[in-house]
Amino acid sequence: MAETRTSQHSDEILLDMRGISKSYPGVQALEDADFSVRRGEIHGLVGKNGAGKSTLMGVLMGIREADSGTIAIEGETLRHASPQTMLDAGISYVPQHINLLNTLTVAENILVGNLPKNRFGLVDWKAVNEDSQARLSRLGLKLDVRQLVEGLSVAERTMLAIAKALFNNARLIILDEPTAALTRVDIDLLFSFVRAQQQQGVAFIYISHHLEEVFEICDRVTVMRDGRIVGTRAIDEIDVPGLVHMMVGGGVKEYERDSTAGREVVFEASNLSRRGAYEDVNFALRQGEVVGISGLQGSGVDELAQGLFGLERLGVGEVYVGGDAYRPDSPKAAFEAGVAYLPQDRHRYGLIQLRSVRENVTYSVLDRLVGRLGVLLRKDEHELTEEYIDKLGIVTPGPEQRTLLLSGGNQQKVVFAKLAATQPTVLILHEPTQGVDVQAKVDIFNIINDLSTQGVATMIISSEVRELIGLCDRIFVMCGGRITREFSRAADDMKPEDILLAIEGGPLDADA
Repeated sequence: MAETRTSQHSDEILLDMRGISKSYPGVQALEDADFSVRRGEIHGLVGKNGAGKSTLMGVLMGIREADSGTIAIEGETLRHASPQTMLDAGISYVPQHINLLNTLTVAENILVGNLPKNRFGLVDWKAVNEDSQARLSRLGLKLDVRQLVEGLSVAERTMLAIAKALFNNARLIILDEPTAALTRVDIDLLFSFVRAQQQQGVAFIYISHHLEEVFEICDRVTVMRDGRIVGTRAIDEIDVPGLVHMMVGGGVKEYERDSTAGREVVFEASNLSRRGAYEDVNFALRQGEVVGISGLQGSGVDELAQGLFGLERLGVGEVYVGGDAYRPDSPKAAFEAGVAYLPQDRHRYGLIQLRSVRENVTYSVLDRLVGRLGVLLRKDEHELTEEYIDKLGIVTPGPEQRTLLLSGGNQQKVVFAKLAATQPTVLILHEPTQGVDVQAKVDIFNIINDLSTQGVATMIISSEVRELIGLCDRIFVMCGGRITREFSRAADDMKPEDILLAIEGGPLDADA
């Protein structure tokens, strides 16, 4: 049960970000974003993965340079943002994975770089411990300063990181997914500490996918979607369904394909488990079916995809491709079994960017392009490359163009061409539209549809709920390493609000 609380925040604006825009090749990460935080308030920042939260905070911390816009602290515009100028301005960032010196004590972490010394020039350990204990006591934080940081709980480490920021005169602290690995007891402990600092006038930006916690701890909440600020609401003026609606938005079916799913099961996972990654995963794909899987970071989705392609250990359980047992120990073994994989990071894993389009398209099927004397059949290689350039609409001066010089969308099409050339039975696509423009997205959707029409079973791992609804016959949601929900087009239950709530780990009935 969420604790009822009263806020003591001021109406005075502490942080004011205006007109913040940031683009990368092929994608507008932020567009004319306005975001403000009042002195002493806890301000929630929510949105689906890829909504722009991290980019906006990166601009705020001086890690990323905005293309346009201004940042003002207490009415004073900051001209040259950098991590150091932002720290000097009183803004600190506490990441999900806390950066502390684990093999040192709490006291050493607090005073690192400024350890008091005695008259002989040696560290005065008594002073170190007394000073650190006094500082923590002023914040109402009870920690043994002699304890090694590696022995602290996650909640204690988070509170210590906040304390260090306060000792450096932080006025605004960004908390990024601070409760992701916490028990309810630890969450209560952390929230009590945060509220105590709020009462002293410290403001917080609270980034979280756990919407119930946003309502528990925050005064206001801002929603981001597709790089834009959708709106800001006082926490008592909105509920969970309303917040979810703002996050998802309208126009759900941007693209909708007709089902091509057949009856034959071509891919099946049974009781698949890997300690620390996923547990008791069961699903099946039919010929020509398109199935989506979505989940937050840490849900097990990424590990499952990489395990199914032989990039990571698969764990225990059974997997079958076309009725045959399947246990890949490498991507090469996966390809040979008829499983192809489009990685999330196409630049690092999907392409050899300094090589030509031809070389990228054909290197996975070179064994089919070699003649009886072991000589590469250049004519066949060029014909295959031209075939996929034409089929997929790859915009390139020619097959010898270096892939590095193509746009992001066309690079993605080259990866699709490479995979399609292997004539897979099963195609696993990891965030296939990430970093491409609107037209390239439509082209990729058409490619997926064409491949499914040819009988390829496709699994799409994506955080883009609207795209999954338009593309998929079924959508699985993973949470805590398990498949927790299945949504089906046939059952007409692919409602974006329900899917997003399942991804966030909440009940379908927000009032339940």
